[in-house]
Amino acid sequence: MTAKLKNPTSTTIINDNLVKNSSEDFETEIKAKKPRFSLEYNTKEENNIYFDNKQQQKFYSLNDNNELKKEINNQNSFEKTFSQAKTKFLGSLIRSKTNGDNEYFKDGGTFRQRKDTINPCDDPEIFREKLFDNERDGGFGWIRGVLIRCILCIFGATLFLRMSWIVGQAGLILGIFVIILSFIVVIITAISMSAIATNGEVKSGGCYYLISRSLGPEFGGSIGLILYVANTVNASMNCVGLAEACVEVLKDSFNFSLIDGGINDVRVYASLICLILQLIIFVGTEFENRMQLALLGTICLTLISHLIGTFLPLNEYQLKRGIVGYSLAALFDNLGPEFRNVPDAIYGSFNWASIGIIHMFGIYFPAMTGIMAGANMSGDLRDPSKSIPKGTFCAIGITTLAYGWCMVITALTTVRDATGNSLPEFDKHLNRFIPPECRLNDTCRFGLANDYQVMTLQGAWEPLIFVGVFATSLSSVSGCLIGAPRIFQALCGDKLFPFIHPFAKGNGKNNDPFRAYFLTLLIALLVIMIGELNPIADLISNFFLAAFAITNFACFDASIAKSPGFRPGFRFYNKWLSLFGSILCVCIMFMLNWLTSLVTFFVFFLLFVFIKYNKSHINWGTSTDANRYRRALNSLLKISRTEDHVKNYRPQLLVLTGNPVARQALVDFAYCISNGRSLLLCGHVTPHQSSVQATDLIRKLNNRLENIFFNLNFLFLKIY
Repeated sequence: MTAKLKNPTSTTIINDNLVKNSSEDFETEIKAKKPRFSLEYNTKEENNIYFDNKQQQKFYSLNDNNELKKEINNQNSFEKTFSQAKTKFLGSLIRSKTNGDNEYFKDGGTFRQRKDTINPCDDPEIFREKLFDNERDGGFGWIRGVLIRCILCIFGATLFLRMSWIVGQAGLILGIFVIILSFIVVIITAISMSAIATNGEVKSGGCYYLISRSLGPEFGGSIGLILYVANTVNASMNCVGLAEACVEVLKDSFNFSLIDGGINDVRVYASLICLILQLIIFVGTEFENRMQLALLGTICLTLISHLIGTFLPLNEYQLKRGIVGYSLAALFDNLGPEFRNVPDAIYGSFNWASIGIIHMFGIYFPAMTGIMAGANMSGDLRDPSKSIPKGTFCAIGITTLAYGWCMVITALTTVRDATGNSLPEFDKHLNRFIPPECRLNDTCRFGLANDYQVMTLQGAWEPLIFVGVFATSLSSVSGCLIGAPRIFQALCGDKLFPFIHPFAKGNGKNNDPFRAYFLTLLIALLVIMIGELNPIADLISNFFLAAFAITNFACFDASIAKSPGFRPGFRFYNKWLSLFGSILCVCIMFMLNWLTSLVTFFVFFLLFVFIKYNKSHINWGTSTDANRYRRALNSLLKISRTEDHVKNYRPQLLVLTGNPVARQALVDFAYCISNGRSLLLCGHVTPHQSSVQATDLIRKLNNRLENIFFNLNFLFLKIY
């Protein structure tokens, strides 16, 4: 590809970009680093890369591999790089992409760039980011960037603090049903998200970016703001869960309380945890990234310790608290539901009027909302289109099995009620455990239905289980405190709402959203003041279900629009499955809490209307526009088959006005006839001389078509 600038200054032409090169250091950087792909594909001429400088002019032919290998200093991957370059460049031309004012045309097998439409970039830093693989533009693969991050976010406080309690309330059968229902919701959402993510380039912003570029700014901006709040509240929930564990340990083991040994202590500890983690993130996300493997290893060791502990001999302390070892009698007692008005096990302030299966779903479901963690870091992934589907599906499968495993083990080894003072009594004739007297007046403090610390007591080494609780909570909190600000940063960068665009500013080489970090910390601390995990979990479920519903609807809408631009690389999706997932999420929302759901949709509607009437500067080529075109086309086709009738007659006028501004009176006269109720076209003929390039292109295209038809005719005659 040969290109010239109107101003013949120092330039570099690589990667379909022209960049002003104000220093010689940039050529040194090209030698030291590996370009992501070469610039051109040429079938007749040589494929050329130019490094132009005022003092020197270097020319390298891609057909002469030795020279270019020496210049790029990357002999191992040169052939692969050149092959990928041809594929990527040719693919972009086949799809008829245009980049700003750059236009491409075909000239006898040579793909060129129009010389009169090239706009050089004044900032070499932008070109450097696009040319080289660095940590900010594609640093993580699917394991480190998506799989581990999703697993750490899904393994939250619910794993060790609520799974046994859900079994005590809902029973094993309904508990497994809760896990399966959550699995269905998240797997359908992951399928829809993967379809959207593999349809094109994915930038930072995660789920917000996917929805906004698919459905449009109205849907994306509305749900993006809700999703940001949901991730922030999720961080608060895990801080509260970790604080509950701290209060319980300090109270039972050391008889220590900071204020009242209850909800106020939880508020203080949760606030400190949130503040410390946010300060660590302020220092830099590199430290958090290095801690991921350590946290994952700790969680795995904790789960192994819990499994081993269930096979060890029981002591009297464990027996008095309802742990009886592997027992079919305990399993049969725990199969069915036994919902109760349960006071909070720590400070007795929480009391539901009724607890049902849908509320158990509301408490468990926030654990599975971590599937968005990988997508939220899309701007830091090497290949988001491949990494997001692969990592998300693996994380969902691994974590679902782990949650189910913990639920089955606790149902097999622990009774529902225990006094803490006497051993559980077993009736050999009935082959079941006898409920203690405290069950009659709901004063039992231990057992599956009353104590959140059952899994902690079952571990082979109890301190390691506490460390696991810390690890799961810290991993989820850090993931949310990093992902939520990046969603908000992308939302502010699109300037959909007034007064928030300053939060789009990033700092450092990773473009860290420090301003959004401060706002996220403030919101998280306010939510922590609730001080109780269950109500926060119910609120999070509502927000995330709304986001999942919109994500599924985005995939359905993009599929039903039949836009030629919607060609996902992920083929295992179905538009009707996405629609079912969207309806399922909405139904569960209203079953959880119809009032909160109405408020959520009302806020969504207000944001939607606001963006709709304030988005004049935005054009993302969304499925909403494609649907509008499809509906208009279908209406025109129906009109063409409609017979004329005097009652439905409307004049359709073509007025040869020339420039309509110059003949305003003629336009007004024609409008008096159409009156805004029929079609009025103003015709303006502009003489234009065809360019030599366009004429040459048409001539060569005709010659090729003639050769093709001649060969087909010859082949037909030869066969018959």
